[in-house]
Amino acid sequence: MRDILKMEILSRPENEGFARASVAAFVARLNPTLEEINDIKTAVSEAVTNSVVHGYENGEGTIFMEIVIEDKVVHIKIADEGMGIDDVERAREPLFTTKPEEERSGMGFTFMEIFMDRLEVESAKGKGTSVHMVKKIGGGK
Repeated sequence: MRDILKMEILSRPENEGFARASVAAFVARLNPTLEEINDIKTAVSEAVTNSVVHGYENGEGTIFMEIVIEDKVVHIKIADEGMGIDDVERAREPLFTTKPEEERSGMGFTFMEIFMDRLEVESAKGKGTSVHMVKKIGGGK
């Protein structure tokens, strides 16, 4: 079985909840545990919030989402065409934030990594960032 959901949402904070709910509804067909669905929702929330806050600096832009289900594995790609990240490895360090004045925790990528089975981040300064996440549901391949 292979299913695909593609969405584009505006980079507004209120759309983060819509993104979470949409991905959760799409993945529900796999009958995930409550823990698995919460892991996915948290990771999606962090990725979308990063695009809103850092990619577009709370300005308007488009966030692209693609969710692919293959057997019992969920592949999630969340991308923006925003500012990009200077140093991806540094940005992935726990507690690193470029916006301490906004009381950001600097744990976004860390949470994505903890809650998902795999995380890849690609970014180019001035061109945007793509976050690729994978989660196996129920011990899927």
